[in-house]
This record gives sequence, structure tokens and C-alpha cells, in this order.
Amino acid sequence: MKLTHTFSFLLFLLLLVHTSSKPTLASKDSSSYVVYFGAHSHVGEITKDAMDRVKETHYDFLGSFIGSREIATDAIFYSYTKHINGFAAHLDHDLAYAISKHNSYVPSSSIWRKARFGEDTIIANLDTGVWPESKSFRDEGLGPIPSRWKGICQNQKDATFHCNRKLIGARYFHKGYAAAVGPLNSTFESPRDLDGHGSHTLSTAAGDFVPGVSIFGQGNGTAKGGSPRARVAAYKITVGASTMDREFASNLVLGNGKHYKGQSLSSTALPHAKFYPIMASVNAKAKNASALDAQLCKLGSLDPIKAKGKILVCLRGQNPRVEKGRVVALAGGVGMVLENTNVTGNDLTADPHVLPATQLTSKDSFAVSRYISQTKKPIAHITPSRTDLGLKPAPVMASFSSKGPSTVAPQILKPDITAPGVSVIAAYTAAVSPTDQQFDPRRLLFNAISGTSMSCPHISGIAGLLKTRYPSWSPAAIRSAIMTTATTMDDIPGPIQNATNMKATPFSFGAGHVQPNLAVNPGLIYDLGIKDYLNFLCSLRYNASQISVFSGNNFTCSSPKTSLVNLNYPSITVPNLSSNKVTVSRTVKNVGRPSTYTVRVANPQGVYVTVKPTSLNFTKVGEQKTFKVILVKSKGNVAKGYVFGELVWSDKKHRVRSPIVVKL
Repeated sequence: MKLTHTFSFLLFLLLLVHTSSKPTLASKDSSSYVVYFGAHSHVGEITKDAMDRVKETHYDFLGSFIGSREIATDAIFYSYTKHINGFAAHLDHDLAYAISKHNSYVPSSSIWRKARFGEDTIIANLDTGVWPESKSFRDEGLGPIPSRWKGICQNQKDATFHCNRKLIGARYFHKGYAAAVGPLNSTFESPRDLDGHGSHTLSTAAGDFVPGVSIFGQGNGTAKGGSPRARVAAYKITVGASTMDREFASNLVLGNGKHYKGQSLSSTALPHAKFYPIMASVNAKAKNASALDAQLCKLGSLDPIKAKGKILVCLRGQNPRVEKGRVVALAGGVGMVLENTNVTGNDLTADPHVLPATQLTSKDSFAVSRYISQTKKPIAHITPSRTDLGLKPAPVMASFSSKGPSTVAPQILKPDITAPGVSVIAAYTAAVSPTDQQFDPRRLLFNAISGTSMSCPHISGIAGLLKTRYPSWSPAAIRSAIMTTATTMDDIPGPIQNATNMKATPFSFGAGHVQPNLAVNPGLIYDLGIKDYLNFLCSLRYNASQISVFSGNNFTCSSPKTSLVNLNYPSITVPNLSSNKVTVSRTVKNVGRPSTYTVRVANPQGVYVTVKPTSLNFTKVGEQKTFKVILVKSKGNVAKGYVFGELVWSDKKHRVRSPIVVKL
């Protein structure tokens, strides 16, 4: 996974032809080497400060091997800081060899190091359980279980299930389900994950580093959780999902020489460079099947005589994607192309197909269909799956990601944030296949899955790291740090797009794509306490009896009731600017050094925004300041519906950004 800086690296050494008389680190037989970490993941404009930070990580890295940052700084004679990440240095051969064997490096500026990898933070996961044998939950190098842990390992009816110093607890809760559906079988009497979902989400949030992970030969080298040294407890909700700059690519090569890049995790491949006839699946329709069923490659819809030995093009939708490939294989087809519709656009999913297959965007699917219809004997080849890094643009919002506005409280922007949620590699269960289909006998210890269920644990892991770094921070403070440091730019750089190449809005990504290394030092935070949340429920017209469920005692709502737009949230949403003016109040707390912040506003279309005061001076940590945001309809405004802007407080070191959402 890559965010602001590269977290997992391709690390190798190149011996340079150039040599120099500059003093070397150790011996006389030293040479000049390049240490290469892979592509950068700079977000937005590549500033001098960003390049300087990269240089600092290079000095830290080499210094960690030789025990002296000063000597390392002297040995490095060039740093690659813009497009590739690496450095050139004078090294002796033994040192170069040792570095070449090092498969991962975490710079000192990383939130992982600053938060001690989430050491002894406890992350609980309410999901389908856990596969305890996974390497993601091994406890090597961990000390005793924290004394504050009061949970249990509920394995009395499953002697094969074991907890350890990493997986410190596990329970199952099924009484309500049993009451609804009747008696349950013995598999419910264990926290063991028989689905895969729970193991995947838990290991994403807090799994240990597991090098050398691959899925059918594909992978990013290392599986790792957000808080790898956190303790986890498994038990048998507002983040968008977006892509990352890695994909599992598979090309479709047509007989006319055109190449179309798709995605796949097929475990099998066609013979090298061998072409096969390609046809639309509807033209292989079985006698009694409907044209639509054949187009969707549903069970029983294809004629084996027509499909045998061919690559079939199937339409995405209705039945499972992997099932479509099985239908093609059962009919004698040698491969499948899964074509997107206009609705799914550029949203591609790398599935573990049971035959050579690839999924194409709607635009490329149209080009392939045109080639087939206009060519007398169309042929094609599907290349084997491969891992591509440095993808641009990234992130892109996934088409399946839920979108705002909130129907319960439209005054609160949802989602809050977006994080990687497409083709995320994490631990899995050995109880079911990677496709979760009964016909599939394959079993994997790690699997690539897509969904907001995959993006949410990224945020959970980052929250765990922030709680480790700042134990006294409230959940609201942690959320604020994550939201106000997020980015709305991709790696081109340009505005984050959705799956149909349109500019995405805060209703897709919330405050933006998470940047954990910046979240660890947000400068200012928007905080909330229990009383604020209870008054929020009052504003939603919960009665005293309902509120007591949350408060645990009698709670008197403030009078007059707090306006929902004034909840001290890191975003500002006015769902109905029907009057000429609305005033919103916010309070920020300084969590950095003494500093003066000034405000900058990007007005939503048709709205004029004023902030009072325009500067905030903080003299100590914990100091709070309140400001007003006045939103006025512009004269002659013709805009309708939702419009978007932003408010940014900056002291030139920190950039505390809040999205502004207004409905006219």
C-alpha cells in the first residue's frame, strides 16, 4: 500500500559504471551503487519540502545500517526525489549485499514509527470471526498481553482454536440469530472465521507484517496491517472506497494488434502468444436460453458446440463475475473477457477467475465489441496476470462506494473519508475458496478483496496508531486529524475522479483520501465530548428514554436545542440555504507548537463565505479558539442543488482543511 510516501518497496542495487575518489564508507574496494525503492506516491505538487523529506528518509535508511546518520549523509551523493525513490551512494560490497537483502524499510517520518507500530493498542473487530492460524496473527516479538485486557478466548467448544499474545481474545455472539432462525449447527459455536471477511478486515486493521505474500503468483510483496504491533480481539460505520496505485493487470490482445489493459487474478494462463477465436457470448446462446442470459453468461445459457475453443465476451452484472467464467469453462471456452457497462465505467476488479480472463472498462469493451462485429474471423489472446505499480491516476473512487448525503442527518457530511478499498490483500480463511463459490476447490491464506469493508479497517488501523501516539485524544480528535489532513488530489496530480472519469465530490470521498503520515501532526483539531453527542441526539428528537440508553443516566437536553449545523465537526454542511444567510460556529484546539493560523476559503458556486476572525493565534498546546463561518447567497445566483468549497487554516507548516457543502 502506498499513501503519501512509499510504504512497501521494490529494493535492489545497481552497480554504477561511474566511480569517484570521494571517501567511502568502509573498504578500498567500494563502488558506487543505486538503492532503488520504487516509484514515489507524491500527492499534489512536488514541493521542495516534499523532496527534502525524501532525502531525510534516505539518510535515515542508510544510517540504520551503518550506525551513523552523519556518515550516511556523507556517503550519499545523489537522491532521487521526484519520480523514482532512491539514492546513489559509495558503499563497500558487503554493505551493498546486506542492503539488497532488506525487503522493507519504514522511514522515521512514517506514522508507523512515530506511533511505535501501534504497540499494545487493542483493536476489536465485530465481523465473521478470525482464522487464528494466519501468519497475520502470529505473536513473535510481542511482550505479555496488556494487563488492562479483560476479555476471553471463547474456544471451549472448538479445541483447535487458539489465541496468543497477538490475537488476545475471540468471542461469538449468535443467540439473537438463533432466536430468529432456529437451532444452529456446531460451526456457530466458535469464533473461527468460515467466511473470510472477518480475517481480511482484522488483518487489514492490525495484522502483522507478512513478507512474500502472493495470490496466484501476484502480490505486493508484503501484507501488513494498519497497526502491525497492535493487539487484536475478534468478534463474530462511514468510509468511502478508492483505488490505490497498484493493480493486477491482464491485457487483451486483438488480432488487429490492439492491446486493451484489464484486470484479473486468474490462476491459469493461455499458451504464450497463442490466439483463439473471440466472440460475443450472446452468439453462443443455447437453444432454450434467453439472449440476455447468454449475454450475462448465466448457468445453462451457452451452447458448448458454439463456445468450444473460443474466448467469450460476457457482460458484467446480475450473476457473480467468477461464476460467468465457470459457465464459459463448462461450455468449453478457453477464456473470458468481462465487459463493463456505462454504469460501471472504469471500475475494474481483479477476480481469481477459474480460467484465463480479464475485465475491461466500458470504453475498451465497446472497442472490442466493434472489432468482433466488423472482423470476419476475429481472434484474441489474454496475457497472464501481473502486478503493476505506480498506476496513474490513483486514487479513483470505486463505483460500489456508498455516497452521500446522509439521509439521517444531512447536516453532517458523509462519508467522512476515503481509503484503499479495491483489490486489498489481507489474511483469509482456509474454510472457503477465494471466490466463495462451492464449485471452487482452491484455498488461499491471503486474498485480494474489494469493498468499503476493506477501506474501513485501513482507517481503523490508522486510528489505532493515532491512539497509541496520543493516548488522551478522543475519538473525535482522531477523526478530525484524519479528515483535516486528507487530500482531494490524485497522483497525476489532478482532482480525484470517480469510476466514470468525472470529478468526484465530497459526497464520494468526504474530506478526501487519507494521508496517515500527515494525520500524526494535524496542528489543529475539532474535538467533541459525550455531552456534544447527546445534544446531537436531542437535536435529532430522541426522547429522554432513548437518550438514557447512551448516557446511562438522566440527561437534560440543552435549551434551546443545539443546531445540527453547529456540531463541532471537521466539515461544514448546510443542507438548505433557503434564507439569505446562515452562520455556523466551530472551535479548534491547538495540538502543535505555538503558532498563528490564517484562513483561506474557496467559495462554493453561488455562495459567498466569510470567516470571523480571519486569524487565530495559539500560545500553548490545548488552547482553544472559536470562529464563525457566515454563508450568504450570491446576488443573481443561478446555481441549484449541492455546491462545494473548502475552508483551510494554515500556519505554513500545517494545512487544516474542512470541506464546505451547501444545498441551494
